[in-house]
Amino acid sequence: MESTTAAFRENTAKALGDAKLRDALSKLTDGFPASRREAIARLPEFDALRDAARDIKDHVLANLDFYLESFEARVVEAGGTVHWCRTAAEARTAILRTCKTAGAKTVTKGKSMIGEEIAINEHLEEHGIEPVETDLGEYIIQLRHEPPSHIIAPAIHLSKEQVADTFRDKHRHLSPGRSLDEPRALLDEARGELRRKFIGADVGLTGANMLIAETGSIVLVTNEGNADLTYSIPRVHIVIASLEKIVPTLEDATTILRVLARSATGQEMSVYTTFCTGPKRQDDLDGPDEFHVVLLDNGRTGMLGGEFHEMLRCIRCGACLNHCPVYKAIGGHAYGWVYSGPMGAVLIPGLIGLEEAGHLPNASTLCGKCEDVCPMRIPLPRMLRTWRRRQFERRQTSYPSRAGLRAWSLIARRPWLYRLGADIVVAVLAALGRARGRFRWLPLAGGWTQLRDLPAPEEGGTFISRYHLGEHGDGA
Repeated sequence: MESTTAAFRENTAKALGDAKLRDALSKLTDGFPASRREAIARLPEFDALRDAARDIKDHVLANLDFYLESFEARVVEAGGTVHWCRTAAEARTAILRTCKTAGAKTVTKGKSMIGEEIAINEHLEEHGIEPVETDLGEYIIQLRHEPPSHIIAPAIHLSKEQVADTFRDKHRHLSPGRSLDEPRALLDEARGELRRKFIGADVGLTGANMLIAETGSIVLVTNEGNADLTYSIPRVHIVIASLEKIVPTLEDATTILRVLARSATGQEMSVYTTFCTGPKRQDDLDGPDEFHVVLLDNGRTGMLGGEFHEMLRCIRCGACLNHCPVYKAIGGHAYGWVYSGPMGAVLIPGLIGLEEAGHLPNASTLCGKCEDVCPMRIPLPRMLRTWRRRQFERRQTSYPSRAGLRAWSLIARRPWLYRLGADIVVAVLAALGRARGRFRWLPLAGGWTQLRDLPAPEEGGTFISRYHLGEHGDGA
């Protein structure tokens, strides 16, 4: 997937002006976040599970080489093959080579953000192999030639009517008079189109939610069962996963599964949770003849032991996106690459560089909700501030921005000066806004007043002045 992250401001302006996108994103607040709250309320030990899941990932990251080598040994014992890939180009080459050796003409795909990261669909198409997305959301956006806008709900930016229009445009062999007014009709049509693709595929390509060092197994988590059909029907199964997806044992995997679905969609467990270990055995009724695992670094090891080390705990649940006010205003496409929301704003600069993705760490209110809901307790706000600090130190921000931060630092470190300035500003704004109670425009406040009025402060001084007044017994 080609990055447009450098054009984040232009992407954002386009997103904010898209009424259909705003309507689609408005439903997010009452969807996944509400379901998450209900699911967690039913599990008193949820916070203890979060701590356990965090500790599992911290342990495995501290011993990553050992667990990866153990995983490879178990895969080989089961009859599989592991391909070690440092870059996206190496991963594309390994996948294409395996497909060509199998004589593949069609590859069915389960949803994989790593697949998006290395642009595997485009690479296969360039070499005469047809990739077919089998996740419903991914299938829809593939028909529209769009990237995913959310890591667990890739078509969340689209309305039912837009999906129906897409199906009518792309499925022209079907009756033009068919009804596509109900979600069930859309689902049935997609199922009918994909069924023959599943059966005729030469290779199945999936991601992996986890890799288990103890057994050489992979874990696939879906709500549609498409990944199960993708790996079990074709003769060859290729798994692509980044290095940090490893966990030590089956028990560790089940601990993380208990926080994954609850954080993502508010389910106790996703509908399909599948453990795959190697190719088909002699007495197995189905499964692939060949099992390949493509392990991708692509910048991850450069994050180990550094200030962004904890980002590698991420299990791609999407909770931070679902609760982020910035994401809910602009959607995922504005971020310009595979990942979005708070996790994307931290991860993308680490993978493609701060020069390309410098706008993203600043696209945050730092409200802290992302850290509150993260099942792996990743300190996303702290890491966003770290990227901002690096930008400042490298002079990658504008001169007015750096000058403003220096002025703020000078004032904030001198409480008496801060209070004096705040008292003056509040008094002036209170006097000017007395008549209407709000401002339609103010200097340096265009980002706020462009879309809404700015409330005028009430008379009576700042919070600090009122606090001290009450402390000395002169006020309520």
